[in-house]
Amino acid sequence: MKNTPFYTIFILLCVVCFLATQSCSSNSGTTSAKFKIALREAGNQLLLKQKDSSSLILPVIEKHQNHYVVAFEKQLSFEPDQLVTSMDSTFIRAGLPSAYRVEVLRCSDQEVAYSYEMNLDEERTLIPCSGRLLPKACYTIEVKFLNTQDKPFQSSTFMMVILAVIFLLSLIVYFNRRGEKQSNVETGDSTFSKIGSFEFYPEQNKLVKSAVEISLSKKECELLEIFVTYPNQVVKRDELTKKVWEDNGVIVGRSLDTYISKLRKKLQDDERIKITNVHGVGYKLEIL
Repeated sequence: MKNTPFYTIFILLCVVCFLATQSCSSNSGTTSAKFKIALREAGNQLLLKQKDSSSLILPVIEKHQNHYVVAFEKQLSFEPDQLVTSMDSTFIRAGLPSAYRVEVLRCSDQEVAYSYEMNLDEERTLIPCSGRLLPKACYTIEVKFLNTQDKPFQSSTFMMVILAVIFLLSLIVYFNRRGEKQSNVETGDSTFSKIGSFEFYPEQNKLVKSAVEISLSKKECELLEIFVTYPNQVVKRDELTKKVWEDNGVIVGRSLDTYISKLRKKLQDDERIKITNVHGVGYKLEIL
């Protein structure tokens, strides 16, 4: 960083700020359209789970900002698990916010037939009565994305200040990480476990593949540690939840399934590694 002229950093900073201010006005419309497309896809996935490939999903309505309504042409019946899976998988693929509330309303009286909430803090996620079948009826599904409305920028100057801080922090992080990597090479850091083509560093909450680091959350790391201890063996679901959550006095709903899905995504670059679901029992880390 000492060799980078100050004026070069300043010019780059100005360019970033200018581009950000120019694109800011169009972001709102683009975001709304993206949400609607993802919600239609989630509705489609839910219908396909009912083996319904012909009935229509009505136009998605933006009821309020970040609050959308999905309606269907025909009556339907489904298990809440199917709704949760359809919404969660679609939103992850679309890169939508991870915190949202879903309410299933009866068309006849607008009463809530089922609802749940996904939270950035997985331990605060609420998914009640997931195994109960909703009877066939006309339903609308309302989705409200949470914590997406930061306070609006009061002026372009304020926006530029924030972007300047982010830019400078990014430079600091970049050079710090480069220094840390160099330090690790010099000290010969070898406290890791091999998982296929990955190196797993539990103390540092990360995976490394071909010199690329993949960060893990605390819960992801704890789960992976258990799987690595018992490779190619079935680990019971109760054992996983007890060791990772219940020992800390926390009762979980679908948190385990959510974290398993995230681990699969982070390990997907190696086809020899699979985390398989043994129905009714638990999960198994298969390393071919």
